[in-house]
Amino acid sequence: MRIYTSYLKLYISHNLQYRTAAYAGIVTQFAWGLLQIFMYMAFYKANPDSFPMTLTQLSSYFWLQQAFMTLFMTWLLDKDILESISTGNVSYELCRPVNLYGMWLVKAISNRLSKAIMRFLPILVVASFLPKPYGFSWTNDIVTLSLFLISLITGFLVVVCYLMLIYILTFFTLSPLGLRILGLSIMEFFSGGIIPLPFLPDKIRSVIEASPFASMQNMPYRIYSGNIFGVSAIKSIFLQFFWLIFLLILGNILMKKAIEKTVIQGG
Repeated sequence: MRIYTSYLKLYISHNLQYRTAAYAGIVTQFAWGLLQIFMYMAFYKANPDSFPMTLTQLSSYFWLQQAFMTLFMTWLLDKDILESISTGNVSYELCRPVNLYGMWLVKAISNRLSKAIMRFLPILVVASFLPKPYGFSWTNDIVTLSLFLISLITGFLVVVCYLMLIYILTFFTLSPLGLRILGLSIMEFFSGGIIPLPFLPDKIRSVIEASPFASMQNMPYRIYSGNIFGVSAIKSIFLQFFWLIFLLILGNILMKKAIEKTVIQGG
């Protein structure tokens, strides 16, 4: 456990050095959040009573999405891991007396977490000064905030475990490109990254909400905004824990099979 903790501290301290990139990302994400809200505002003005979320709830959803984008965005994959598998340099990793799955998991967590630490608070603070219903609304409900934090952490870990499957399946392919495009596109849409899930048709939404994708960014943001509350929020968190455990077990099983069948040529 000390090894993984050391890796976590090392990767976080390394990524925190890139402050200029973080500041540029804050400006970009703030502008994108405003564009999303303005786009939905046009639809709300046409028929405000026909939407499953109020504009205030939707604004909070989008600001949380921008603030914690680095925790949930699909395109943030570790190129070093993918390259090490494709080139065979993963052999050096296998020589270390450390569980490969655990080491990659810690690296993926620290990479995303370090980027979120520098970005989330400035975005939420500035967005909270915007007039209603465009701005971010701070909650005074301790229960809602607690459920949100639990759901946020669990959803983040579900994302990392899902992406670990993409890394592992790369062992069985000649190129990670096709697998990467397919897996990340499905994750981006079905997790509510493009369109919040309440806006989808009921039959499609009911299927997606039972999948691991809905246990990612969809649940914490809807819990905070008040779209999911009470017993429904608690059930959603239990579903997140189920998918987290499932993906962890599946990832470890696939990793063992991948390592057993790995053949590295060269010398």
